[in-house]
This record gives sequence, structure tokens and C-alpha cells, in this order.
Amino acid sequence: MNETWIIKSASIFLLLVLEKKKAIDEIIKAASTAKDHLACFPPFRVYDRNGLSVYLESGRGERLLPPVKHYIQNLLKVNMEGPYGLEWPVEEKIKRREMVAPEARYIFVHEKPGKRPITLRDGEKEAPIWNGDGDPIVGFVHYRFVVEEEMPVLYVFELQLEPSIQGRSLGKFLMQLIELIARKNQMGAVMLTVQKSNLSAMNFYRNKMRFSISSTSPSSVDPLMGAEKSYEILCKTFDEEAKAKLEESCVGDE
Repeated sequence: MNETWIIKSASIFLLLVLEKKKAIDEIIKAASTAKDHLACFPPFRVYDRNGLSVYLESGRGERLLPPVKHYIQNLLKVNMEGPYGLEWPVEEKIKRREMVAPEARYIFVHEKPGKRPITLRDGEKEAPIWNGDGDPIVGFVHYRFVVEEEMPVLYVFELQLEPSIQGRSLGKFLMQLIELIARKNQMGAVMLTVQKSNLSAMNFYRNKMRFSISSTSPSSVDPLMGAEKSYEILCKTFDEEAKAKLEESCVGDE
């Protein structure tokens, strides 16, 4: 009887695990195949404040036109070469591959017609100039729907804005939109990776957006190993299950 009961219990457990995996896969598939994640949030299609007048447009990695690819590469170099330091040549190649992946989803920030140029403030670096047709792109978000610790999450790969439009609350606006998209598509959390040397980004996500160091971050998994790594993995969870799997037992938050 005991052996039969054990086998039956194991079979039921395996069935439950497979059903949960299937449900998560279906959630990821549904989110990834949606045509336009901005469609449900009309108020977030435009941003007219703090001296900016821009609008947002959705995009996909496998459909990027050459001018867009070129712009993304240049803006990444302007914003990220410093924080990555000596690691940048390798990371740049990785980001170029990630940029055009079929699962990559984008939110592009366009300046409204007749609103350029935006004046650079003292000490700001000149950003790459948009050389394509249409309204200039001045920033973008690259995100994907993935599974982390058996939880469906929206993972932000990049949030990049030209130096001239940083510090005007647009980044917070975009991250609020990302959280809405994640919740709408039944994600358990928003996650992202930040370079430790990028102090402004770390402050933005940790203090302004209230992200926590994830239990999957190297510093949480093993403090000694984490000390050698140049990055942290951050998360913001939306339910207790996601919090238990992705947030709790974080050394950096104790």
C-alpha cells in the first residue's frame, strides 16, 4: 500500500508540475504574441511635461530597420560604455545580438514634429543623431517576457534615453508603463540587471522605483561570489508567490 501510495502521489505531483509549466508557457506566449502592448494604455502614448513633448511606439526585435539598429547601437555606446568599462567590447557584441532577437519587444520614444532640438545642459554628452526617416527617436525600452524561478516575469533588458532628455521624469513614466504592461499580461514581477558602477541607475531603481535586490542576484545567492560580480539583479514583485521566489532571503535587503 505504501509503495502504491508513493507512486500515485509522485504521479499527481508530476502532473501538477507539468500543468503549472504549461500554464506559465501559455501566459508567456500570449504576452509575447500581443501586437501592441501600448494599446491598453492610451494615456501613456504621449508625454508632455518637464520641457519634453514625445510620443511612444511599439516595436519588435526581428522587425528593426537598419537606421533603428544603428541608433540603438550608438545610444547604448554613449550611455553604457562608461559603466561597463573594460567589459564593454564584449558586452556590446552581446547587446547587438540581443537587440534583434525575435522575443525582443520595444517601446520607442519619438519626438513630436517640430519640437527638436532639445538643448543640452551643462556637462551633457552629445547623443547620437537620428538619421532615419520620420520623427526622431530619442530613447527606447527593450523588454521581454521570460520565466525566472518558475515565475512569468517581464525582464527589462534596456532603458536608454538620450542625455538631453534624462532627469525629466520620463524614465519613471516609462517604468510605470512597464509595470502596467507586466500586470496586464499576468507577469509575477518586473526584473532587470544594473551595473554596480552605474550609481545613478541603481539609485533610480532602488529608491525611486522601489525595486529590491532579487534572491537570484549573485550577492544574494553567495555574498562572496556577488562581491566579484559587477552587477545586481533587481525585481519588483506583484504577488506573494513571486515575492517568495524572487525577493525573500535577499542578503542585500536584510
